[in-house]
Amino acid sequence: MRLHRLDITAFGPFGGTQSVDFDALSAAGLFLLHGPTGAGKTSVLDAVCYALYGAVPGARQSVSGQGLTLRSDHAAPGTRTEVRLDLTVAGRRLEITRQPPWERPKKRGAGTTVEKAQTWLREYDATTGTWKDLSRSHQEVGEEITQLLGMSREQFCQVVLLPQGDFARFLRADAETRGRLLGRLFDTQRFADVEKHLADRRRSTEARVRDGDAALLAVAHRMQQAAGGAMDLPEPQPGEPGLAEAVLTAAAVARSTAREQLAVADCRLAAAETAQAAADQALQEARELARLQRRFAEARERAERLAEQAEEHRRAQARRERARKAETVAPALELRQAADTEYRAAAQAEARARALLPDGFADAGAAGLAAAARRAAEELGGLDAARRAERRLAELVAERADLDRQERADEDALREAESWLAEWESTRAALHTRIEAAQEAATRAEQLAVQRDPARRRLVAARQRDQFARDTEEAQARALASREHAVRAKAHWLELKEQRLNGIAAELAARLVPGEPCAVCGATEHPAPARRGAGHVDREAEEDALAAYQRAEERRAEDERRLGVVREALAAATAEAGDTPTDRLAAEVAELEERYAEARREASGLHAAHEELRRAEQEREQRLAARQEATVRAASRAARRDTLERERAALEQELTQARGDAESVAARAAHLERRTALLTEAAEAARAAEESAARLKDADGRLAEAAFRAGFDTPQDAAAALLDDTAHRELQRRLDAWQTEEAAVRAVLAEADTAAAAQRPPADLAAAERAAAAAAHRVREAASARDAAARRCAELDRLSAQAADCARRLAPLREEYDRVARLAALTAGTSADNSRRMRLESYVLAARLEQVAAAATVRLRRMSSGRYTLVHSDDRTGRGRSGLGLHVVDAWTGRERDTATLSGGETFFASLALALGLADVVTEEAGGIRLDTLFIDEGFGSLDDQTLDEVLDVLDSLRERDRSVGIVSHVPDLRRRIHAQLEVVKGRSGSVLRQRGTG
Repeated sequence: MRLHRLDITAFGPFGGTQSVDFDALSAAGLFLLHGPTGAGKTSVLDAVCYALYGAVPGARQSVSGQGLTLRSDHAAPGTRTEVRLDLTVAGRRLEITRQPPWERPKKRGAGTTVEKAQTWLREYDATTGTWKDLSRSHQEVGEEITQLLGMSREQFCQVVLLPQGDFARFLRADAETRGRLLGRLFDTQRFADVEKHLADRRRSTEARVRDGDAALLAVAHRMQQAAGGAMDLPEPQPGEPGLAEAVLTAAAVARSTAREQLAVADCRLAAAETAQAAADQALQEARELARLQRRFAEARERAERLAEQAEEHRRAQARRERARKAETVAPALELRQAADTEYRAAAQAEARARALLPDGFADAGAAGLAAAARRAAEELGGLDAARRAERRLAELVAERADLDRQERADEDALREAESWLAEWESTRAALHTRIEAAQEAATRAEQLAVQRDPARRRLVAARQRDQFARDTEEAQARALASREHAVRAKAHWLELKEQRLNGIAAELAARLVPGEPCAVCGATEHPAPARRGAGHVDREAEEDALAAYQRAEERRAEDERRLGVVREALAAATAEAGDTPTDRLAAEVAELEERYAEARREASGLHAAHEELRRAEQEREQRLAARQEATVRAASRAARRDTLERERAALEQELTQARGDAESVAARAAHLERRTALLTEAAEAARAAEESAARLKDADGRLAEAAFRAGFDTPQDAAAALLDDTAHRELQRRLDAWQTEEAAVRAVLAEADTAAAAQRPPADLAAAERAAAAAAHRVREAASARDAAARRCAELDRLSAQAADCARRLAPLREEYDRVARLAALTAGTSADNSRRMRLESYVLAARLEQVAAAATVRLRRMSSGRYTLVHSDDRTGRGRSGLGLHVVDAWTGRERDTATLSGGETFFASLALALGLADVVTEEAGGIRLDTLFIDEGFGSLDDQTLDEVLDVLDSLRERDRSVGIVSHVPDLRRRIHAQLEVVKGRSGSVLRQRGTG
C-alpha cells in the first residue's frame, strides 16, 4: 500500500482545504511530521484512517463516532467536511472520498439541518487516463478496502500508524494483556472457538454419560423394588466406570433367586387347592340339609297363616260378586255424570256472558240476543270506508310533521356549515403553522439525537474517571502499605538469618553423635560442643520469615500491578472525558436530553397535524356539498307540502259525518265490534245452556231404570258397589294369592325328602362355612404368593433386558466422552500431558509472538549496537499458565531479564523494533500486502544522539524495500537530520500544512 495524496477540508483543526503530497515526501524515504502541541499532527493520521475505514483510531473513535465532532470549529458554515485519499493498493490506483454527517444552515428560513454522511470510491483506468466510479455505498466501500488491505482498522492502526505508547505497554504487559492484543491482530478467535467447542462437547457428552448412568441406576432401583429389597445395588455413582457390569451382575443374581421362589410357591398352591375341594364338598352337603329343614318349617308356618285368613277370604269373594252386578249400571252412571258436568259449565258460561251485556238485554232469550248481534254487525260494516280515510289522514299528518323536522334539520345544518366555512381560512392557517413547527422540531430532534451519544459517552467516561481517581488513591495507599510491609518482612528475615548464622555452631553440634565423624572437621571426638543460648533461631523460624517476606513481596507486586492497571484506566478515561467536571457534564447531558425530549414531543404532533388538515379539507368539501343538497331539498318540500294540505282538507270533510258522537271513526268502530262480540257470545251461551238441561233430564231417567234391573234399591247403592280397575285388580290378586299359597303349602308338605330331612338333627352350617372359608383363604394366599413370584420373575426379566440395552447404548457414549475429554483438557491446558498448561489459542499466539520477537530482534540489535535481543518465553510463572512471556537478553551481562527493566530510551527503541517486527508479521499474516508507507508517532525525545543515529539508520534502511517512513515528533534535532518535512502550523483561524525539502 502506497499513499499518493491526501486532501483535507474542514476536518479537525484544519478550517480550510489542506493537501499532502505523499509522493514528494516518500521520495526522500524518511520524512518528518512536526508542529506545536495541538496543531493537528495526529489529525493528519486520523484523516488517513478515516478515509480508509470511515473511523478514527483508538479512543478517539468513541469521541467522534457520530462524525459531527470531526468537523473543524474553524470552518465556514457553508463548507462541508471532506477527506479524499489517493493511494495504490494491490496494484490498483484508488481514490476514496468520505464526507461525515454535518450540520449546515437551512436553505430556507432560519436554523440548521443535518445532512447524512457520503462516501465515493473511484479507480484510475490507465488505458483511458480517467477515473471511473465504483461505488457510493458505505458498506460496499468498507468491504472493498478491508478486503484489499487484508487488515481490520485495529490491525491497520497497529501496523501502519505505529503507536509507540501502545507497544511500550505491550512490553510491560502481562500474558493476558498480550494475549488480547495479539488475538485482535492475528484473529485467533477460531482457535478459541475450537477450545469452546471441545469444552461444550465434553460437557454435553459427560451429561449424556451421566444421563445414561442415571437411567441405568433408575432401572437398577426398579429391579431392587421388584426383587423385594433382596437385590444389592452397585456402589459406583453416575459417571464412574464399572457401573454397567455391577448392575448386570446384580440383575442375574436377582433373577435366579426369583425363579427358585416361584417353584416353591407352585407346590404350596397345589396342596391348598386339594384341601379347598374337600371343604367345599362338605359345605355343599350341609347347605342342602339346612335348606330342606328350613323349607319344611316354613311350609308349616304358611299353613297356619292360611287357616287364620279363611274368613277374610270368604268376605272378599262376596264383595267381588256385588261389584260384578254393579258393573251393568256403570254406563248409565257415567252418562248422567257427563250430562250434569256439561249443564253446570253451560250455566256458568251463560251467567258470565249476560253479566257483560249492556242494560236492556238481561232477560232476552237466545233468539233476541242473536238478532241484536246481527244489527250491530251491519252498522259496523258501513264504517269500513271511513276507517280507511281516517288512517290516510293520520299518514298525511305524520308526513307533514316529518317534512317540518327535515326543514328544521336542514336550516340547522346550513347555519352550522356557514359558521364553519366562515372560519376555514383561519383554521387552515393554524394547521399549517402547527405542521411547520412540528417539522422544525423533528429536524431539531435529529440534530440533538446526533449530539446525545457523544455527550453520554463523555459523561460515562467522566464518571469512570472520577471512580478510577478514587481507585488510584486507594491503590496507591495499598501499594505503599504493601511496600512498607515487604521492607519490614525482609528486614525481619535478614535479622533472623543473621541470628541463625551466629548460632549455627549450636545447631550443628545438636546433630553430633559420639564416635561418628564431625560434618565440619571430621573428628570422631567432640570434647566441647557448642550449646544453644537464649533466643536461638532455628532453620524453621528462618524459613517461616522467608516465606512471610516472599508473600509480602508477592502482595507488593500485585498491588503495584493493580495500581498500574488503574492508572492506565484513569488515563484512558481522562483522555476521553477531558478535564470537565462530572457534574457539569451531567448537567449538559440532562439539558441535552431535556431539549431532545421536548423536540420529540413537539415533533410527535406532525403526523396528527397532517391528518387533521386532511380531515379539515375533506370536511370543507362535505359541508359545501351538504349546503347545495339542502337547498334542493327545501324546494322539493315546499311543493310536497301544498299537495298534502289539499288532500287533508278533503279527508277532514268526509270524516266529520262518519265519527258521529265518538272521538274518531276508529273509536266508534271499536265500540261496535265489542258490542257485536258480546251479543254473539251471550246468544251462543244461552242456546248451549238450554240444550244441556234437556240432556241432563233424559240421563236421570235412564239411570233409575238400570239400577232397578240390576237389583239395587237406588242408583246411589249401585254407585257405592262399583269398584274401579285398581280396586278390582287388587281384590282379584288377593283371592288368587290365597289359592296359590294354599296349593303350594300342600305340595311342600307332601315332599318325601323334605319330610325326611325334618326328622334329622339340625345342620351345623356355620362350622362348614368356617372350614371352607379357611381353606379358600389358604388357597388365595398361596395363589397370591405364586402370582407375586411370577410377576417378580417377569418384571426382573423385563428390567434386565432394559438394563442390558442401557449398557449397550452407554458403551459408545463413554468411549466418546473419554476421547473428547482428553482433547478438551489438552486444548484447555488442564491435561497432565500438557506440562506447560498452555491453551490452544495461547499456543498459536506464542508461535506468532516468537515470529514477532525474531523479526524485532533484527532491528533491535542495530538500534542497541548489538546489546539487546528479544526472545519469546513459554516458561510457567508460579502456578499460572505459560506461553506469552517476552524477555530481553543483555549481551553485556549474558543474562535474560524482563522487558519491564529497560530504561526509558531502551524501552522506546525496543518497542519501536517490536512495532516494526509486528508490522512485518501481521503483513505476512494478512496475505503479504506490501506496506510502502509507515508512520511512527512520538517517543524519539528519550534517545541520546548516538542511539538516535542508530534508530534513524534502521528506519532509513527500510528504503531498501522501497518503503517511506513518516516520523511524528517534537524533537528539534530531527528537523536538522531529516530534510523532507511536513509542518503543521496552527493559528486563530485554524491549522495549515507546509511541505519542505521535497524538491
